[in-house]
Amino acid sequence: MPGVSLWRGLLGLEHTAIENVTKDPDGSLVFHVRPMARRQGRCGRCRRRCPRYDAGSSRRRWRTLDHGIAMAFLEADAPRVRCPAHGVVVAHVPWAAHGAGHTHTFDQQAAWLVVRTSKTAVTELMRIAWRTVGAIVDRVWTRIQAEHGGPAGDQLEGLRRIGIDEISYRRGQLYLTVVVDHDSGHLVWAEPGRDRDTLRRFFDDLGVERSSLITHVSADQAGWISHVVTERCPTAIQCADPFHVIKWANQALGNVRARAWRTARAGGATHKNGIEHGRQRRDSTGAARELRDARHALWKNPEDLTCRQQQRLDWIAATHPELWEAYRLKEGLRLLLRMRGRPGLDALDEWLAWATHSGVPEMTHLAARITAIRERVEATLTHGLSNALVESVNTKIRLLTRIAFGFHSPQPLIALAMLSRGPYRPALPSRA
Repeated sequence: MPGVSLWRGLLGLEHTAIENVTKDPDGSLVFHVRPMARRQGRCGRCRRRCPRYDAGSSRRRWRTLDHGIAMAFLEADAPRVRCPAHGVVVAHVPWAAHGAGHTHTFDQQAAWLVVRTSKTAVTELMRIAWRTVGAIVDRVWTRIQAEHGGPAGDQLEGLRRIGIDEISYRRGQLYLTVVVDHDSGHLVWAEPGRDRDTLRRFFDDLGVERSSLITHVSADQAGWISHVVTERCPTAIQCADPFHVIKWANQALGNVRARAWRTARAGGATHKNGIEHGRQRRDSTGAARELRDARHALWKNPEDLTCRQQQRLDWIAATHPELWEAYRLKEGLRLLLRMRGRPGLDALDEWLAWATHSGVPEMTHLAARITAIRERVEATLTHGLSNALVESVNTKIRLLTRIAFGFHSPQPLIALAMLSRGPYRPALPSRA
């Protein structure tokens, strides 16, 4: 057939013979193809040469990139072979992955688009359903990962400082454990689950030799993370995430405020306001109302306060010394966690003594919690490592979670996250 080389180049085909080109009644182009002799008779999974089993049920079609405004398909026989390892399987074809309904070039372009454009743009431009996109990105990531040594391959090379965290990807307590390289900023590993066994799988992929090279690990204060890190890379310095420490302080401050609010309501700072759920409703007034509305003023940084919020803090300082003391302790902790080196370590000593003898039960308990992880907090003050980069990656994964709505398993979401935030980004066909 004339123009075979031209068509093969336009389609991006290798090791493939084009026998004919036809046009369907709906205007679609159909390219009748077959693998070259050296690519025939191979297992679709392991690609080893195998004896032929039968001719298969019928000819099959694979969607390829559109030509102009016309959809295009490759059509070929689908014989089956008998593989010693995988049994009877459809023979390998060089233009598509085993079990796929789209060509490699189609997959590459769809994966490139889904990383860089919107969900609507991908589905309308490629003329496929969003569920199909999930299968495509999973295939593309599997192929890229295989080219770089599999799950334990190149992406885990050279790791020295890592951050570990978990992120919810669906209702029902379903989580992903993610690992980020602090030096490159790349997401290097993600798996469903948030327990010791999940994190052990990461260190299994990393291996004993590479695990011993890890120098720093940042994480929140989850016990399952620190336990596995201590077990698998005991020489690594574990750094507490300042964000989670301040979260503890805000929770303790909130408990002090709530206790003061309940005391004010018990003292009569309420008024009747109808019936709700069969009970007399009593709204806060006076001091109880001011304490209720002071929540955001107590949480915010002083430099971000509005005039009204600053007035509330001034009122708390004059009327509720215990709550004011808790607020000052929270701010002191926030400021010391910004310090580095010996000044930060000295400030931590002073803060722990202050909180322990403050007379505020919630802050005394907070000091005990921080003392329990003091070694990790001191490592953070010394080395300046936090989970901020990991949280930034988690924010982007959270966005991808919304985009990935409709995928039926976490694997397409993980593939999408690795393609967009990992070290290996998908390339357009023939532009790798």
